[in-house]
Amino acid sequence: MTKFEDLGLSQATLKAVLKMGFEEATPIQAETIPLSLANKDLIGQAQTGTGKTAAFGIPLVEKIDTSKDAIQGIIIAPTRELAIQVSEELYKIGGGKRVRVLSIYGGQDISRQIRSLKKFPHIIVGTPGRVLDHINRKTMRLDTVNTVILDEADEMLNMGFIEDIESILASTPSERQTLLFSATMPGPIQRMAEKFMKDPQIVRVKTKEMTVPLIEQYYLEVQEKNKFDVLTRLLDIQSPELAIIFGRTKRRVDELSEALNLRGYTAEGIHGDLSQAKRLQVLRKFKEGTIDVLVATDVAARGLDISGVTHVYNFDIPQDPESYVHRIGRTGRAGKHGMAMTFITPREKSYLAVVEKTTKRKMEKMKAPTLDEALEGQQRAVVDKIVQTIESNNLHYYKAAAEELLEANDASTVVAAVLKMLTKEPDTTPVKLTEESPLPQKRERRSYDRGDRNRRRDDSRGGGGGGYDRRKKAPAKPRSGEKRTGGKAKPRSFNH
Repeated sequence: MTKFEDLGLSQATLKAVLKMGFEEATPIQAETIPLSLANKDLIGQAQTGTGKTAAFGIPLVEKIDTSKDAIQGIIIAPTRELAIQVSEELYKIGGGKRVRVLSIYGGQDISRQIRSLKKFPHIIVGTPGRVLDHINRKTMRLDTVNTVILDEADEMLNMGFIEDIESILASTPSERQTLLFSATMPGPIQRMAEKFMKDPQIVRVKTKEMTVPLIEQYYLEVQEKNKFDVLTRLLDIQSPELAIIFGRTKRRVDELSEALNLRGYTAEGIHGDLSQAKRLQVLRKFKEGTIDVLVATDVAARGLDISGVTHVYNFDIPQDPESYVHRIGRTGRAGKHGMAMTFITPREKSYLAVVEKTTKRKMEKMKAPTLDEALEGQQRAVVDKIVQTIESNNLHYYKAAAEELLEANDASTVVAAVLKMLTKEPDTTPVKLTEESPLPQKRERRSYDRGDRNRRRDDSRGGGGGGYDRRKKAPAKPRSGEKRTGGKAKPRSFNH
């Protein structure tokens, strides 16, 4: 294995990398970092989760000249979540050199971004639409850029961003280094590479097995309004040691953690809006066992280093199979068995088929538990605890009190009273969760669906649901996650 000490990094960057807990380079890092440091154009074919952010981030940080107040590197990512995740990792890698990193994406106040751009960031991480918006407004110039990185290029193709990317590349100097990362290499991406890259080196990393055989995978068909009750009953029946619940949006995570606490579980949420310090604090509590349940979005999940998770609950099914694999991969580690349950509303069944096709595993259908079964589950957990206590055989201090109780009552009544006292009866405190609309119906050849593409491109640019797109002087299209109804943009909770 290649150690980071052997890659010829500066002391400042090496120290930052080791502080992040990295010791040995992953295969893609070991191959990519030396090529990138030698200023070679590069195509990296790798899945998410192989360590590719550090693979391109470490050499990029190394090449930044912090004495120059200019944008020297730009990373284009398909979604705001990935842009946030990449910028956070780059911020940590560049901590030793004090490299300034700025993420720009749709849905964020553009005037705030313009103010941040005036503080001379060295690296920009952005979504295609919003980056192009800044170029067209002349609020961001890319003539000082020497490195361009396209992350998850196949995903950007699927979302209809190829034209935007070509416009961005045309705004950068021709004498630059270009790195392109993609899990697959469809024709349009190959053609773009031929057009914009100079003799690119190809690094291929063998795709990891897309699922873990030790994980039992189940799905439950549940109406949106019943999901929370089903979740709490499962928690009562299964009594997980360490559980993670995944929600689709930040709002969902916040509401779920609040509702779980209201029902008597100790839960905390983690998502992209939390500061790094707060995330670490929540993770520490989770690892120490002071909270029962962690509620998270996909973005938060990708960077989590957690072992010992026994149960994963997908409260909302993710949009893409890779996210599903990332989620359930939190359990079943180090040869241990794990359990993953996915809630599916009737209209989302097409996503189940896509996940099963990717993981090459059929999910078993699980029946939603009843309130009586939840109570039975809690009783069983208490009985197990009592049996363990009997087996530990450290009871002589309690024998006298026990005999006194048995003189006045029969044995089964005493045991029943103890069981009742220790059993956490299912809580039916009413909770109100904002309903999430189901994912849109899967369509064939989605990547070439113009309507879907336009919605996604506008999501990357951000802006309001109505109003005007400054460049076109025409009513703007609704943002991703909104649909037109009677002339107004009606929110559809679809963005992360």
